[in-house]
Amino acid sequence: MTHPVHTPVVAADGGLVRFVLADLLAGSVSSMRIELTDPGAAEPWLTRLVGADDTLTALAEGHIDVPASPELARLALLLWLRRWWPASPSLGIPSLDAALLDLETAVATAAVEDVAEGLLDGFEADPAELFDAAIAADALFAAAPPVAGEVGALCTRLSFWFDEQDDVVRAEVAAGSAARLENASPGQRAYALAAGAGHTTSSEGVVAEGRASVDWARVPPGVLDAAEGTVTWRIVTAMAAARLEVDVAGAFADALLTAVAMHDGEPFAEVPLSLGAGRFSGTADLDETAARLAASVHSGRIGLVVGVAAEGVAGTTAEDRAEVVALVRARPPEDRTLAERAVAASTEEEF
Repeated sequence: MTHPVHTPVVAADGGLVRFVLADLLAGSVSSMRIELTDPGAAEPWLTRLVGADDTLTALAEGHIDVPASPELARLALLLWLRRWWPASPSLGIPSLDAALLDLETAVATAAVEDVAEGLLDGFEADPAELFDAAIAADALFAAAPPVAGEVGALCTRLSFWFDEQDDVVRAEVAAGSAARLENASPGQRAYALAAGAGHTTSSEGVVAEGRASVDWARVPPGVLDAAEGTVTWRIVTAMAAARLEVDVAGAFADALLTAVAMHDGEPFAEVPLSLGAGRFSGTADLDETAARLAASVHSGRIGLVVGVAAEGVAGTTAEDRAEVVALVRARPPEDRTLAERAVAASTEEEF
């Protein structure tokens, strides 16, 4: 089965709308697949979206491939960016601003509601929630200067949409935000990529050590560098005790993270990780059984998982991640989202 990192999806009421990642990132989307999970719930919005004939086909077969809706394609892309964007200093891919993504996703969500009312009933977030998140703690105004005109225009669009929904308070806030941005002075915002200082340690007492990569599916989005080989670990013995040390280079934000050491797929130690200068690190004492195991086993049979180690998580492979990075790096400038354009305007670099 294709991993979710390759198939951007919009979770609709009673169905899933899927796209091909390569097409979305290249700006050449021609079709989308609609899969029904609850035909009764999906039928009203599906009829509004694709018409009666295609709806009957979808209801009979449980799915249908139809020409792509530009509104749904945009929303699918933005949702994918929020979850899977592979920010990394070594790869030359900068982080995207969360407030700008929230604002543009709010506009995209409202646009989908306009073309197929009811499609997003029960969706993960509605335009109001996304707009509230974007303007919280003035995050949007901090991010806006490189693209202030575009941000103001989106706020104006949302103001009209909220007004049509009888959400007078948010309509006024969105209009006020647009007016405030008219006076924003052009400028550059720092989109620094966290690398952190080099991590140096003594090799004394090391009985096993290795390097690993972060599986994007097991950690929160926007927290860690997406490059390969950013995780180092070692098992150290001293004074009849043993400990596991873990270092994860490239941190963009704080999060509750742990690292789990595995031997032939079975966990034997867990290390809580703490945010430091551009990296996460942690140490855990090993019990006698784990220490004996570590001392007797070749390092190649020990693995390390950062984040959620449960078997139920559909993990990404190095090949998955390399394919996504290549697609992102080849992304046409004319198809960039607002958050991508803000980075480009701020750094005056193509990426």
